[in-house]
Amino acid sequence: MTLIEIMIVVVIMALVATGVGMAVMPAFTRSQVKVTLTAVQNVRSAAIAYHVAGHPECPTVEALREERMLDRQTASTDAWSHGFVIDCANDDVVVRSAGPDGIHGTDDDIPDHS
Repeated sequence: MTLIEIMIVVVIMALVATGVGMAVMPAFTRSQVKVTLTAVQNVRSAAIAYHVAGHPECPTVEALREERMLDRQTASTDAWSHGFVIDCANDDVVVRSAGPDGIHGTDDDIPDHS
């Protein structure tokens, strides 16, 4: 084999790898969003149970763990390792993730739509 043939094979392999990467990354991002939505719903359910148990204040994830409303297996952060924000207003509980960018209040935030 000549050096040119080897270089052509390497370039073809790089193009194939790029194509596969471009196809896989959107699916990976969608799966991260789905995992985060599930975790948000679990934390929201625990926060509601916290209120039903007679706690008037809005809980934090740490308080939910201390009260054993969340176990160690339940995710306490989103898929990007950012903490959840729990808002309680007018007997409604909303749990939010900052999303991929890690900044609350941007378009990629993941709120609980329940």
